[in-house]
This record gives sequence, C-alpha cells and structure tokens, in this order.
Amino acid sequence: MTRQEPSPSIRPARPILAALVAVSLAGCSAAHYRKSADKEAARLIGEKTPAVRNMDTNFTIEVQVPLELSSLPESPLPPDFLGDEAAAERGARQMGLLPALDLAVRQSREYQARKELVYLNALDLSLARQRYTPIFSGGASGFAQGSTPQPVFGTDPITGQPTVVARNDSTLIRSSGRLGATWLLASGARLTTAFTTDFLRYLAGNRSVVGSELSGSIVVPLLRGGGYAVTLENLTSAERSLLYTLREFAQYRKDFAVETASAYYGVLQNRDAARNAWTDLQRSRQNVEREQAFAAEGLRPLASLDQFRQASLTSETRWIEAVRSYRDSLDRFKISLGVPLDTPIVLDDRELQDLRIQDPKIPPHVALDVAQALRLDLQNGRDRVEDATRRIKVARNGLRPQLDVRGGANIAGNSTDRFKLPDPSNYQWNAGLDVDLPLNRKAERNAYRGAVIAEARAQREFSLQVEQVRLQIASDWRALDQARRNHANGELAVRLGERRVEEQALRMDLGRGVTRDLLDAQADLIAARNNRTAAIVAHSIARLRYWRDMGLLHIRDDGAWDEAATLQGYPSSTSPASSPATSSPPNPATPPASPTP
Repeated sequence: MTRQEPSPSIRPARPILAALVAVSLAGCSAAHYRKSADKEAARLIGEKTPAVRNMDTNFTIEVQVPLELSSLPESPLPPDFLGDEAAAERGARQMGLLPALDLAVRQSREYQARKELVYLNALDLSLARQRYTPIFSGGASGFAQGSTPQPVFGTDPITGQPTVVARNDSTLIRSSGRLGATWLLASGARLTTAFTTDFLRYLAGNRSVVGSELSGSIVVPLLRGGGYAVTLENLTSAERSLLYTLREFAQYRKDFAVETASAYYGVLQNRDAARNAWTDLQRSRQNVEREQAFAAEGLRPLASLDQFRQASLTSETRWIEAVRSYRDSLDRFKISLGVPLDTPIVLDDRELQDLRIQDPKIPPHVALDVAQALRLDLQNGRDRVEDATRRIKVARNGLRPQLDVRGGANIAGNSTDRFKLPDPSNYQWNAGLDVDLPLNRKAERNAYRGAVIAEARAQREFSLQVEQVRLQIASDWRALDQARRNHANGELAVRLGERRVEEQALRMDLGRGVTRDLLDAQADLIAARNNRTAAIVAHSIARLRYWRDMGLLHIRDDGAWDEAATLQGYPSSTSPASSPATSSPPNPATPPASPTP
C-alpha cells in the first residue's frame, strides 16, 4: 500500500506544535530556579571571597542547624541570690561565650538579614553580567478570526433576476513563532538576530500560506555611548558593589562578635551586681537582728535600730532592681541570639572570673597605620573615590555627538502552502549612519557636573572616614587606660571597703561605733565591687574594639575570634615578644586561641 502524504493543511502546523512542545519542556519549576539562583550566587561570592580579608569561607544563606542545647552542661543548682527568679534557672543549660557566639551566627535574625543582603547583591551582579552575553528569547502566538458570512450576488440563468449565488466565509486561523537573540558587546555594539515563521489558513477554500524569515542587525556607536569604559560601566559598578558588600559583611562579622561578647559580659555583670546586692541585703538583715538584740537589752537607742531597718529596706529595693535588671538583660541577650525567651539557659560565671587586665602592646600611632592598611571600610572608601573619578569620564562621554553605524540583513522564505526554510537567494540588506548633533545636552551637562561634585564629595567622605578611624582608635586607647585605672582603683577600693566594714562592725559590737559609719562602709563596699567588675568588663570590651578598629581582629566561621590569626596581622615593627599572646582561658583580655575540636 502506498503511504499517504499528509495534506498541505496539516504540514504547516508542525513548527507550531514543535514550538509549543519546546515551551512546555522549557518551563521549569520554582525549585529549579531557586537552586539555579543559589548556585550562581554562591559561585559569584566564592569568586570574590579571596579578595576580602577574613570573609566567611562557608558563606550561605541557608538556615544552619541550630546548636543543640542538650550538648551543653547543665547549670548548678539555682543560686539563692535570685530569690523567686531562681526557679527559672532550674534545669537550665550553662552556655559559655564560644557556644553563645556560635549560636548567634546560626540563629541571629540580624545576622541572617545581613547575609541575605550579600546574597541579593550577588544576584544583582548575575543580572548585570547577563547583559553582556547572548540573551535568547522566543515565543509563539495564535488566534482565529471570523465574521458573519457575506452574500455573493449573481444572476439567475433562468429568470434573469439577481440572486444569492454564494456566501463568502472569511474565517481564518493564524499563528506565528519567533526565536531571537541579542548581544551587547564590550565595545558598545549591539547584535540582534531573529528567526520568525507565520502560518495563515483560510477555512474557506482550505487555503494555507506559510512564510519564514531570518534577520540580523548590528548597531555600532562610534562616539557617544561607545567604548569599553562607557559600555562596561554598569558591569564594573555591579562587580565592585558585590566586593564592597562582602567587605562590609566581613567588617560586620567583627562588629557582631564584639557586640555579642559585650552583651554576654553585660549579662554576667548584671548577675554579679545581683549577687552583690543579695550579699548586702543579708548583711543588712544581720545588722537589724543584732541591733534588735542590743535594743532589747537597752544597749542601743531605737533611732539606731530604725536606721538599720531603713537601710535594710533600701538594700532590698536595690536587690530587687538588680535581679530585674539581670533577668531583663538575659532576655534581651536571648533575643539577640535568636532563641525563644522561654529557652532555659544560664551564662557561665567562670567567663567573668577568667577576665584579666592585659593592655595591647600596639600604641595608637602604629595602630592607625595598621588600620589604614587593613580596615575594610577604608578600602571601600578609597575604591569609591576611584569609582567617582571613573564616572566623570563616563559622564563626559554623554556630551559627545551621537554617531552610530548600523547595518542589517534578512533572508526570507517563499510564501507557499508548505513550511520552507529561508532561501539565501531571497535576501535584503541595509546599512547607514545615525547622527544626533549635541544641540541639546542640558541633562548630560548636569549629569557631568554632578559627577564632578560626586568625586569631590567622595574624597571628603573618605577623608572623614580616616579621621573617624583615628578618633575610634584614640577613644579605644583612652577607654583602655581609663578602665585599667578604674580597675586598679576598684581593687584598692574593695580592700579598703572590706577593712572599713570589719572595723566599723567591730566598733559597733564594742559599743563605740556610729550607725551611719557602718552603713556608709557597707554601701561603699558594694559599690566598689560593682565598679571593679564593670572596669574589667569595660577593659576587656575596649581591648576587643581596639583590635577590631585596627582591622586585626580575625573572626572564625563559627563567630569566635582567633588569636593566632589575629596576631599574624601585627605590624612588622612589633616584635613577637611584645605581642600579648597568653595561654590563659579564652577571654577578650587577649584574643582567645581556637578551641580544641
């Protein structure tokens, strides 16, 4: 049997069906696009990470597995000095500074938001790069059109009278498909190519018409808008923007570690203040009991007893306030870590006990030189001045005349009832020049003048940045010196206060003391203990900030600072012997060594 060929009316539908199949195959799921975006963003960030000192080498915006609190040791029995609030710490987990930093980088909402800014900037760069690659597009369309059949009049051969001999049916089906590509070259030239096909079928008469065309064009700007510097400006800005964002994030990691440590020690400081307030309250109650016994024997006036009672009430008020401050600070710290408020955790008191006063060995004038070489924000400031200078050249190009060379060609297929590829013998071409004289360049003039002003502003802002860094380092050094002196005075004040309290208590027992002297001595002792704790915390945090503001503080991927990597950033003028390395437990008095896995 002879194979029957398809009718001409069916053959033209093949390209349309193929186009529809291609569209259905090209449609990808949202999960595919998300995975593609993650992969490209990770690649772009990975490209620039080596150029950023101390950038997170395992950067990802995926939510990390949270720290298992069950792996932390259980805290001791709740202390008495918390009163009724002690029940909230029953069965809680004791969290040291390193686990707290690790948990913060995993779950902190603010930290996650900063990572997402980096990710979104990488996506912006991916889009900017795509503009300089062939960009393909395609599509198809189809529709049917009809109207009321119109009568065709003729003459009846028998009667000779006018009559309707036929009805003209104008119903038709039309479809078209297009596949094209555009390519912006680095020189500024733009290439455009397209392949189109059209199918038209008239139902009346079963007639079909199919046509196809292959076309291409190029536009080359010779003056305005031409050249590598002008064409690639958007790409250059996007590339540098991602670099700046990575530097800002690397600097943020240092800030985040320092501020998390500051909040951590702030909670412990408040806890210590609550402990001191409890101690003072117990001593005040003992004073009242002792005075009551003396008053019952007629050895003390009632006025003295009332003074002790009033002092006891004041101590209880201070203790209640201290406990509340501690609990509030702990809850705020939980929020900063990204854990629910009802999570039972207690910070490790040993972290506060391990703090030591150790001054850095880098003087401010050397620290400023180090900061100018290593500070990531200063690197951004220098580069932004370069950006402003480069954009002046781009804006100057906009003042030039427009002179574009353009050309194009197309090859068409013969319109028949069957689909055929374009016939190379059936071609057309064109070429020409487009000229736009600079008769109106006010907008471009304003843009150029604005670019010049922007360069001057960028220079001023960078100069201000340098001065602000100088101020930060000087302020850190003064804070270190003040905290060191306050701590030394605090140590002396505690010893003097303890001796005064013992002496005044003994004098009261012998009946020679003055009530107010004992109360003042006890109040001064509590204040001295609180001031001593505040001074050592302030010194430790000031020292961390000094390292950070120099640009030396090295942050590990788990959020903790690394002593070995930090000390590698010492200036060559500082000998290893003068570096503040120590084998003491991790604490901000000296950048802690990496913990043993």
